[in-house]
Amino acid sequence: MMDEDMAGRFRDGEDLLEQRLSLLEEHEVHREQDDERDQSPIEEVALTVPTTDDPTIPVLTFRMWTLGILSCVTLSVLNQFFWYRTEPLTISAVSAQIAVLPLGQFMARSLTKRRFCLPGTNWYFSLNPGPFNIKEHVLITIFANAGAGSVYAIHIITIVKVLYRERLDFFVSLLVVLSTQILGFGWAGIFRKHLVEPAAMWWPANLVQVSLFRVLHEGEERPRGSLTRNQFFLVVLICSFGYYILPSYLFPMLTSLSWVCWVFPRSVLAQQIGSGLNGLGLGAVGLDWSAVSSYLGSPLATPWFVVANVSAGFFLLMYLVIPLVYYAYDVYGARRFPIFSDGLFTSAGQFYNISKIVNDQFQLDVTAYNKYGRLHLSTFFVFSYGVGFAALTATVTHVLLFHGQEIWQLSRVAFKLQKMDIHTRLMRRYKEVPQSWFLGLLAITVIVTIAACEGYNQQLQLRWWGVLLACAIAFFFTLPIGIITATTNQSPGLNVITEYIIGYIYPGRPVANVCFKTYGYISMSQALTFLQDFKLGHYMKIPPRAMFIAQIVGTVVSALAYLGTAWWMIETIPNICNTAVLPPNSPWTCPADRVFYDASVIWGLIGPRRIFGDLGLYQAVNWFFLLGAVAPLLVWLLHKAFPKQPWIKLINMPVLIGATGMMPPATAVNFISWCTVGFIFSFVIFRYQKEWWQRHNYVLSGGLDAGLAFMGVLLYLCLGLENVSLNWWGENLDNCPLATCPTARGIMVEGCPVIT
Repeated sequence: MMDEDMAGRFRDGEDLLEQRLSLLEEHEVHREQDDERDQSPIEEVALTVPTTDDPTIPVLTFRMWTLGILSCVTLSVLNQFFWYRTEPLTISAVSAQIAVLPLGQFMARSLTKRRFCLPGTNWYFSLNPGPFNIKEHVLITIFANAGAGSVYAIHIITIVKVLYRERLDFFVSLLVVLSTQILGFGWAGIFRKHLVEPAAMWWPANLVQVSLFRVLHEGEERPRGSLTRNQFFLVVLICSFGYYILPSYLFPMLTSLSWVCWVFPRSVLAQQIGSGLNGLGLGAVGLDWSAVSSYLGSPLATPWFVVANVSAGFFLLMYLVIPLVYYAYDVYGARRFPIFSDGLFTSAGQFYNISKIVNDQFQLDVTAYNKYGRLHLSTFFVFSYGVGFAALTATVTHVLLFHGQEIWQLSRVAFKLQKMDIHTRLMRRYKEVPQSWFLGLLAITVIVTIAACEGYNQQLQLRWWGVLLACAIAFFFTLPIGIITATTNQSPGLNVITEYIIGYIYPGRPVANVCFKTYGYISMSQALTFLQDFKLGHYMKIPPRAMFIAQIVGTVVSALAYLGTAWWMIETIPNICNTAVLPPNSPWTCPADRVFYDASVIWGLIGPRRIFGDLGLYQAVNWFFLLGAVAPLLVWLLHKAFPKQPWIKLINMPVLIGATGMMPPATAVNFISWCTVGFIFSFVIFRYQKEWWQRHNYVLSGGLDAGLAFMGVLLYLCLGLENVSLNWWGENLDNCPLATCPTARGIMVEGCPVIT
């Protein structure tokens, strides 16, 4: 009887065990399904961003404030210092991200752990709350991001004081710099729900920093026959550091190996076709990471469909449109000028003397302008503006057609009813930044800006209504351009449309034009920077209020550091930016500031009506607005006609059309190198070696950036300050001296053969 009872119990136990095993298996299946649902729908994000969080980690620590402000000031000073150089060097936040890690760990070991009480309160704090953690590191990097991004308003100060040689007080400059940098917080706060929380808004550039954070803080075992990600990063950093001495000092020609020019040293046509810096760049090769990433960002952080769109846009313009309008049809007298130039010319192909058309009130002297003659541009420069027109209208149409329904749903708070990914759910445990903080900051900044423009109108020229109109433009375009940037890593600019609008409304005032452009364009651009940082904090689970505080302080500190550095350099470096009187090998030629100056002449001083309107030569370029508006509609109709062809939806017209928006100052070799590297890593390796790509791609990008930055700083401190240089043929960038020559008959330009 006992045996039967035991046997029965045994069978009951077996049944219970089977039931438990079945439940465990079922739970495991559900858990796997939940894990799949928890992962981001964006594959690159799912492969890179961690799905865990520890809300007890301290964030706003003494270490964070000390290292954050230090890195912000250091990057701001160095980046502004290098910005005026012929080959600008941008030191990215990745460099600070790496450098502060041992400093943070040292502070964690050496600072006292004693708790201090703030006198008169019950608030205690510690200088050393424990080990240096990843969230402190992220906030330090947010400070570094503020220092790594340029302050656009510095262009205004440079062109007014140096190139126009007009008065601009330091206090007025300070108001302009601070207001343009802070204004974007308002737009960022308004569009957070649309551009940060949705999983589809994934901000590709952030994945480089996320990957690097994990490398620096997460331990891993070394795979057999391979390296850990940390070891791989150190190898890349050392190699990049050692190699950059070649293109930056010993062999600068590596930046653009234009071999066609070597084969045809006396042919203007061949050098125009082959020059990577001043021509079409056919066959040009760039073996310099700064040439690859300087204008378009890292191609390793860009999805393949974006690389494909940029490549298509570049090749269509550079190798189809420009040769036709220059060589075949001589559009706008194209052959009287260089094929690739941002210069301003007379009808005879000579450089335009701007001082002849400016009166004592720093406005256009119409009589002198009519006497001196119309301003002419190279055909590439004209088409560059046309591309800017088309990219802007294409952005609006594309977003309405492909994202309009999503925007409508989000605007009606339907977002809360939709399924959120794991990252958004984890962030729900933290207090949000109240909308009133953003709106209050926006109101204060607008009031200060209007007061500055009205109070110092003689210097800034912009009126109160111009400030409000610039804000309205920035508000309107932040969402559509934000969607493009958050999904493609490419950002169409508002610089052209803002110049165009104020140039028609308020012509003849160059400073008013550039101020309006900066308030309209840069407040939107700053909003996107803040939103990108918010998304980085979203991925790394940083409390939003801590992010907001770090961004505000970092923005103010970086603005002060940039302005102080620029003012000091303008006052101490003789003839800075003035290429007419600088020595031939001077590094202080300020290429970006000269493009900004040319734009102020075209749109502000002379005005768009005398360039692109009924009084100008280039009125037909306005049709690009219509072209840009229609192009996305064609893709949308094609997608509706063939819905089973997923590649059609990947044709992104704002990116394709606006691909060459950075040219000039970007050149053909920058695009060729970027597109080639992007194809190799974002297509070939991502498709056929995905495991390697997952482990190493973003780490490789960070290592290349960091090594280049460290060597660039070291070379300048050791050799640049002492003016130690080499003199041999490999030092000549591009080595295509005839690429800048005209090809029309009878045009006489110094250093160029006259074609008869």
